[in-house]
Amino acid sequence: MRVTQKVKKILDWYEGDPPGVKANLARILCTGRLGGTGKVVILPVDQGFEHGPARSFAPNPPAYDPHYHYQLAIEAGLNAYAAPLGMIAQGADTFAGQIPTILKCNNSNSLATNKDQAVTAGVKDALRLGCAAIGFTIYPGSEYAFAQMEELRELTAEAKASGLAVVVWSYPRGPNLDRAAETAVDICAYAAQMAALMGANIIKLKPPSAVVSLEAAKKSYEKFDGSTLAKRVAHVMQAAFNGKRIVVFSGGEAKDLDGVYEEVRGVRDGGANGSIIGRNTFQRPKEKALEMLNKIIDIYKNGD
Repeated sequence: MRVTQKVKKILDWYEGDPPGVKANLARILCTGRLGGTGKVVILPVDQGFEHGPARSFAPNPPAYDPHYHYQLAIEAGLNAYAAPLGMIAQGADTFAGQIPTILKCNNSNSLATNKDQAVTAGVKDALRLGCAAIGFTIYPGSEYAFAQMEELRELTAEAKASGLAVVVWSYPRGPNLDRAAETAVDICAYAAQMAALMGANIIKLKPPSAVVSLEAAKKSYEKFDGSTLAKRVAHVMQAAFNGKRIVVFSGGEAKDLDGVYEEVRGVRDGGANGSIIGRNTFQRPKEKALEMLNKIIDIYKNGD
């Protein structure tokens, strides 16, 4: 694995993190077609937990098989593959060393009535399965957010002491946030800042909208130009330690290809590190998914 000057510069941002953490970040940053560029595309497959198996995989039945997702990520030349314990375990031996994996350590489900997540895996599981990182979701704004942050603090300390990187899904939601507020630019920036302050090495967010939601923040945004996704992403990157944290944006709800590519261009032009796209890939037949991922990688790599 050759570590480029671009990757070395990114690793230098993580002052205070142990060498093992930086080595695993380098694994992610130096894998796949975007390896060495500082850009990443990651495949996340936690939707079976979050939305249920049929809603997740029925559009493309081969995706019911955990091996399918390893194969998709590897064939597409992605940087990493993220999933819950059972999905990672069912393939960890067959695909060992072929792609960095991120073990999602907490999960929710659509049958629950509260906006919380259960801890479903730990650092020992990640080490046993050869993962490069753990993943964890927090819901800033939820009545359970403080408990989630305390859980994240404990897992982060254990993970970094063991040389694992930490990926934080920072998704605002809760009784005081309506649907529009969950992706408002000020709320997304706040979510990025919280994840960075919690010690995240990689931060996963939803693309920010032009809405400014918090009444107390509106004065601060009076001169802010959020007219394009690129400008909104650039502001969110400011909140992630002035761009000194790796930030990736989710693909969100299923959309047509033009919509996917346009969103990726906005993320790229805003200075973010890449995309973490699940349903928009694995719900398509593999041939179509590979074509789409190839185009996304080209957008990040070649400015298409």
